[in-house]
Amino acid sequence: MTTSRYFRWGLASLCLGATPLANAAPNDTDADTEQRLDPVVVSATLAPRTASQSLSSVSVIDEATLRRQDPTDITDVLRAQPGVEVSSNGSFGKNSSVYLRGAGSQSTPLMIDGIRLRSATAGGPSWEFLDPRMFERVEVVRGPRGSLYGADAVGGVVQLFTPEGEGEPTPRITLGGGSFDTRRASASLSGSEDGTRYYVAASRLESDGYEIVDGEGDKGYDNTTGLMSLSHTFESGAELGVLGLRARGNTEFDSFGTPSDTDYVQQVAGVYGELPITDTWRSRLTLSEARDERETHGGTGESVFDTRTRTARWENTLALGRHELVAGTEYARDDVDSTVDYDEDSRDNTAVFTQALLDFSPLTVQAALRHDDNEAYGEETTGSLALGYELDDIHTLRASYGTAFRAPTFNDLYYPGFANPDLDPEESESVELGLRGQLGRGFWDLAFYQTDIDDLISNIDTDGDGFVDTPENVERARIRGVELSTGAEVLDWSLRAALTYTDPEDRETGNQLARRAKKSLRFDADRELGDWTLGGSVIAQGERYDDAENQQRLGGFATFDLRASWDFAPGWSTRLTLENLLDKQYQTVGGYDSAGRAAFLSVSFGG
Repeated sequence: MTTSRYFRWGLASLCLGATPLANAAPNDTDADTEQRLDPVVVSATLAPRTASQSLSSVSVIDEATLRRQDPTDITDVLRAQPGVEVSSNGSFGKNSSVYLRGAGSQSTPLMIDGIRLRSATAGGPSWEFLDPRMFERVEVVRGPRGSLYGADAVGGVVQLFTPEGEGEPTPRITLGGGSFDTRRASASLSGSEDGTRYYVAASRLESDGYEIVDGEGDKGYDNTTGLMSLSHTFESGAELGVLGLRARGNTEFDSFGTPSDTDYVQQVAGVYGELPITDTWRSRLTLSEARDERETHGGTGESVFDTRTRTARWENTLALGRHELVAGTEYARDDVDSTVDYDEDSRDNTAVFTQALLDFSPLTVQAALRHDDNEAYGEETTGSLALGYELDDIHTLRASYGTAFRAPTFNDLYYPGFANPDLDPEESESVELGLRGQLGRGFWDLAFYQTDIDDLISNIDTDGDGFVDTPENVERARIRGVELSTGAEVLDWSLRAALTYTDPEDRETGNQLARRAKKSLRFDADRELGDWTLGGSVIAQGERYDDAENQQRLGGFATFDLRASWDFAPGWSTRLTLENLLDKQYQTVGGYDSAGRAAFLSVSFGG
């Protein structure tokens, strides 16, 4: 069956997913269902808003979905979500990139509880080293967010949220394993008492991996993660909290035909205090540190790339009736410690930002402005404006415009013999028109967008010898797309479907941007049957090219996953997942096979 037929099936699935919406009366909707279908998000506006109120294209993967799908890697959850593209050098801890709306992986910031995690040398975050079991919710905001988050939020923002304790002390223990000699274990304890909330957790994953490149043997992976979250709310309404998350382990790969491996550390730590200055003014100060550390052995030799980002962010929220104003300042410093002798090993960035959330029902207005001053590449000002109009009780029409920029990395600016210290940031402008509908037990969302990017940072072969010599600002890109998503919860079924078409074009050559598929489909269906939950997922993606010249074509593919869970005794459950059931062989990066058919079984005790 061809990939195009899967997309026709997908369009039918979208229509079927929307069918119950017309048949579900508004009074059939309970509060829990409404919250799942129109969830509260904070990443879009820095303030709690439902998805329909945010005036943004957003997707939320909640705790129930994470538990049902039981993914090994956080990219497994993101793959083929509306506007999301993932490429990887194989499964189980191998280098991965996430593209939002066709923007490069370095233009997709990753936040963990408001703390940004990335490599300052490479530019993008290490998605592959994050254990999904440490998080209770994932928010994906599509569209430029430079006016709120500064550099690199060109295609959007992904934010992961760690759990907060609530109620009586609740333990949870899970043991499992499966294909590729994979072993998994995790344990957590959460609760709250007298205004204090706590959550502590630890996990371990080991896998022998599989043969990613023919003839090179299995490539293993291990990950140990610990998480601690603690907060206290005082009688005055003031709140104080701390967060610590650390993941470390080893991943094996092949470098120029030589077996190699990397020891890695991913770490975020933060402390915050929030104070109600008046009944309408709340002030929050957050101090944080994020680390991305890698020590690689084999291949081209020993290398160390350790980067650290320290941030102080002061944010103030002022409530004025139905309106809300947000204003603040942020200071961040990047430091690099490496076996490579960079021309510069640190830089700082100072920013001020403000946002107005105005409610003139049925019209809403959201406007934001931010100014960044970076000692490495100068000053940048970004802004956004969004308008929303409630056409009726069901439909909300939205239109937005926003600017963003992608900052040159330490490798771009300072790597010896390669860097270009005169690089300017990439700059972008985006427009979007969207319509969201919410009725009974279902929703649908349709969005059209275009992003124009100038001064793309491109790696140039100046002497024609086939090797990159230096990065330069030479290219322009235009990315157009349409996203259609829908969901329904009816008759014990939970249905979600998304269809994305993206045209990511290099305006200098007319070629399709590398490693981005134009078409993608995702369909998830789960049903509760007493003590059982049964479900499955279909992911289909069109062809892509592995190179900017569009000479190395990677074929489209479709995968099928099945899952089942059984609550076989009070407090006890077991879960079985079958991934890539038809054993589809495919690549999202040339030369690196993705995992074939796999099965995983786990047993859990606790909440």
